[in-house]
Amino acid sequence: MRRALLAITGLAAGTTAMVVLKGSPGTSPVAHDLPAAPPPVVPAPAGPTPTGGEVSAAPSPSRTGASPRPDRTATRPPASRPSATTRAPSAPRTTTKPPPAPTTRTVTGPVVENEYGNVQVQITLRGTRIVDVVALELPEETAQSDQRSEQVDGRYSGTSGLVVQRQSADVDTVSGATATSTSYRQSLQAAIDRAN
Repeated sequence: MRRALLAITGLAAGTTAMVVLKGSPGTSPVAHDLPAAPPPVVPAPAGPTPTGGEVSAAPSPSRTGASPRPDRTATRPPASRPSATTRAPSAPRTTTKPPPAPTTRTVTGPVVENEYGNVQVQITLRGTRIVDVVALELPEETAQSDQRSEQVDGRYSGTSGLVVQRQSADVDTVSGATATSTSYRQSLQAAIDRAN
């Protein structure tokens, strides 16, 4: 009877030590790192058992691979995983594709006649921006009209001409080539209007 009382007392002391060492949620982490007291050994009662054998000591917990510290996972709440039916919808996927490159297109203005000949202009646009201007027709009847046409073409046409710089048909008249300049602007404005 005395041995049984000692065994119960030892078991109670061991359980109390484990509870104290595990600590409550407000205890410092230092208490968690202390080694647990070894489990008490319960002495076997002496004497024969009804089957004729001796009673062996109470089996001690297995120590193979066990840590001397108490098991902390038992006090942690299980990780909550959302079920498939209660999972919040994920944010829509956004792709970071670059914006599409603006399309390049050409628009041709009408042929505009004047006393020196015909003028026709073609513009190239990338998106809504004029990037190039070409004179398809200019007066070349005489040396003088050819010279004036070259002046107008050199000033207005090309990727760096006044039309591309100003992005409109509102360009100054070339001195000495008023008729050709006016016809050029008329064909150009018609091409811009068709592009819009």
